[in-house]
Amino acid sequence: MALVVGLTGGIGSGKSEALAAFARHGAATMSSDQVVRELYLRDDVRAAVAERFGPAVLDAAGRVDRAQIGARVFSDPVEREWLEGLLLPLIEQRFQAWREQQLAAGSPLLVHEAPTLFEAGREDRYDLIVTVTAPGELREQRRPGASERMAHQLPEAEKAGRSDEVYENTGSLDQLDDWVAALVARLT
Repeated sequence: MALVVGLTGGIGSGKSEALAAFARHGAATMSSDQVVRELYLRDDVRAAVAERFGPAVLDAAGRVDRAQIGARVFSDPVEREWLEGLLLPLIEQRFQAWREQQLAAGSPLLVHEAPTLFEAGREDRYDLIVTVTAPGELREQRRPGASERMAHQLPEAEKAGRSDEVYENTGSLDQLDDWVAALVARLT
């Protein structure tokens, strides 16, 4: 029986590094951020985004400028809701297809990195939820501008309180890797 894990955490917490560690230790992994990058390459998604936000959100090559979009949606809840309404159902389709493919392949551990897992209300699709957290100052050092964006997400303490496993990522990448290795060993 496969275990499906939701991996979340705030901007700059280290969840992408944790996802890479899960992959190194044998888990099948999927990144919502990577899926969004791929979705932005689709003609229908690009067209919808350009129609909503104007042609200035496309770069010279006609690609979606993620920084421009981020600046718009993180300062305007209406625009953020519109973008989530466009992208979240497409991410969900991709997740379901990936999950079915991995289950059919017999993968014992599936880990899906979903930054807005709780905000999207999708806890029910996971057997276990892992949150990677770090103090705000450290997240801001790792990702300048993180605090502004974090203001639009659930507080770290609430994410941690709603999770099955929590890792406070204040140490080295090796320490994070060791923690993930131990968790994978326990789960499998």
